[in-house]
Amino acid sequence: MIRRIKYYLSSVPTIPGQISNWYACFGLLLNKKPVVIKLRNGCQFKVRSLMDVWIIKETCLDRDYESNATSIQDGWTVIDIGAGLGDFAISVAYEHPNCQVYAYEPFPESYRLLAENIKLNSIRNVIAMPVAIGARSGEMTLFTTGAAVQHTTTNTSSTAASVTVQGLCLDDVFEMNVLSVCDFLKMDCEGGEFDILFNTSEATLKKIRNICLEYHDEATEFSHTDLVNYLRQRGFQVETFPNPVHSRLGFLYAHQSFV
Repeated sequence: MIRRIKYYLSSVPTIPGQISNWYACFGLLLNKKPVVIKLRNGCQFKVRSLMDVWIIKETCLDRDYESNATSIQDGWTVIDIGAGLGDFAISVAYEHPNCQVYAYEPFPESYRLLAENIKLNSIRNVIAMPVAIGARSGEMTLFTTGAAVQHTTTNTSSTAASVTVQGLCLDDVFEMNVLSVCDFLKMDCEGGEFDILFNTSEATLKKIRNICLEYHDEATEFSHTDLVNYLRQRGFQVETFPNPVHSRLGFLYAHQSFV
């Protein structure tokens, strides 16, 4: 508990330091209505909750998907699985106008927010689709318990609330977009990372230079160790970094060099 408190207290100053209208966050508590927060680099996001603000802090300000991995370069092809409100996809597109970003978010409310934030930032290099990525293409069940950022396709409870969404496998993402390479694959899909990667063909995996994902142990019968072994067997160099607060969470970074 003490470790958790220290982590959050040490992280809080980042918000007023890098969000110019940080005081707007109080509106989320008082009015419980969406507000627009403005980062000091000029990027803006409409947010629904303090959790959305925290996600933006981790993704756009702390740069959790790049800090211990490979920094994204302008001109890269980037895939964002579990795009949420657009924090990662829009941040990358805003800072790297020559990147092409493909963003996938299946939850209707989050997808609408993603679309709004793309428009809010006048972004033209993000292709967003209201689609889940999974083991195979076709209809999928998205379980909607918890906050929007916690919705998952891996819940096995028969009583959990859910919606039916359209899904694609990663092989079809590459085929539909005629991608010969993905320079950076970002994944935050609440346990869906196992189904996705374990069912992606080796031919498609060979087209991916860098993977950065948040792993979710205990969401399925697999753990991040299974992913580490799987990717190493297929030629990736892999590192993991556990979450400082939640033991079942952490980041996995994988890289392979192209000949």
